Amino acid sequence: MDELARLDATAQAQLIRTGQLSPREAVDAAIERIERVNPRLNAVIHPLFGKARAAAADPALPPGPFRGVPMVVKDLICITAGDPYHAGMRMLRDANWIEPEDTYMAAKLRRAGFVIVGKTNTPELGSMTTTEPAAYGPSHNPWSLEHSTGGSSGGSAAAVAAGMTPVAEANDGGGSIRIPASACGLVGLKPSRGRISLGPQLTDMWAGCVSEGVVTRSVRDTAALLDVVAGYMPGDPFTAPPPARPYRDEMGASAGRLRIGLMTRAPGGGVAVHPDCVAAADAAARTLAGLGHTVEAAFPTAMDDPDAVIDFAVVVTSWIVRDLEYWSERSGRPINAETVEQHNLTLFEMGRGQTAHGYIQAVERLQTHARKMLEWWASGFDLLITPTMAEPPPRLGEFTPTPDDPTRGFSRSIPFAIFTSPFNITGQPAVSLPLARSAGGLPIGVQLVAAYGREDLLLRVAAQLEEAVPWRDRRPPVHA
Repeated sequence: MDELARLDATAQAQLIRTGQLSPREAVDAAIERIERVNPRLNAVIHPLFGKARAAAADPALPPGPFRGVPMVVKDLICITAGDPYHAGMRMLRDANWIEPEDTYMAAKLRRAGFVIVGKTNTPELGSMTTTEPAAYGPSHNPWSLEHSTGGSSGGSAAAVAAGMTPVAEANDGGGSIRIPASACGLVGLKPSRGRISLGPQLTDMWAGCVSEGVVTRSVRDTAALLDVVAGYMPGDPFTAPPPARPYRDEMGASAGRLRIGLMTRAPGGGVAVHPDCVAAADAAARTLAGLGHTVEAAFPTAMDDPDAVIDFAVVVTSWIVRDLEYWSERSGRPINAETVEQHNLTLFEMGRGQTAHGYIQAVERLQTHARKMLEWWASGFDLLITPTMAEPPPRLGEFTPTPDDPTRGFSRSIPFAIFTSPFNITGQPAVSLPLARSAGGLPIGVQLVAAYGREDLLLRVAAQLEEAVPWRDRRPPVHA
């Protein structure tokens, strides 16, 4: 069954739909791949094999478009009923914490027919751009075991890149879908704010900066999964405008002649961008120009606003306080160095220094900043091209705090989120595409950003690039 490891979810679903493969066979094959490959990668931390086999064999398995296709979900935000939920935290691991109810995201994935075979590794509370939690140890990049998978959806990205499952759930508060997608050679779309519900457990996380999503190996899978998980749910504080037609119908559709901006220096100019990352974005720009689009060196001047970074940090650290206090109260565990990593303890102390007035001011300034950013798209530009990350994937261990530098993890994360986090603030859709490799053979992603609500345009152009620069047949050294 190893040939299944090379197929995307759409292709696996077609085999099941035509009777060439049963759901149980598809799930058993995925479990075998996880058991064989995961010991080298530490991507899947909670196997759910018994439940998955039972679901695949159940005649009541929903007849959705992905009936019987196996997948994994990240052990953060996306809660699956009756399964471990630890959010990368020793506090919850030691409490053997289990949540009783699906999130809307998990329920919609199940209704689409997906069978969840496991949950994936994530940094504690998703606050790092690498996946190296003390609770479960580091995930390893299948392209090079000494390198990071990115974060915070690093376990999900490693599982898909290595062929364990064709797709994985992921989420993104500052780049946590796009960064691992770039590091592991995948497609990673952060949808528009409000496109996918965080409920019923959550509503407006990180002041609207957090989005649910997936990592995949093909643009068509990304489009088709967006169709099954998008949409307003009761109580959502905001929702993105519905698409004119299903996103899967954007595959092969004409994008017209677009005006596209290119930015290869880091916002604010304070971070050096690696030449390989610059070259990847430049090459994507040339490809798009060759496809008939107009590409020019241009970007929103508001991206250089240093205050946005400061205000974003106010929001993130305030939410770290909320999360740690929430889970401490629920689990009965204290907040200290035995239960929480130094990185998050430092952010916790920073957040405790904020006031309600200061938090509201920061949110208001970020909303004003977003308006200034979006004026660039309203002025006539359709897309922006940037590197996804300012560096190729780093080596594991580079983010570990030291007594002399307790904020090392936070500061080391800056080059990897510098191009991605601005669009969590604005709520725009942005996708990382696996268009290049570094001189050392590691994946390098290129980010495309569209106006708010324009996932349709983003997916059309992503499909054009997938056809012009095919990546589906690339396989890392560690692969099922």
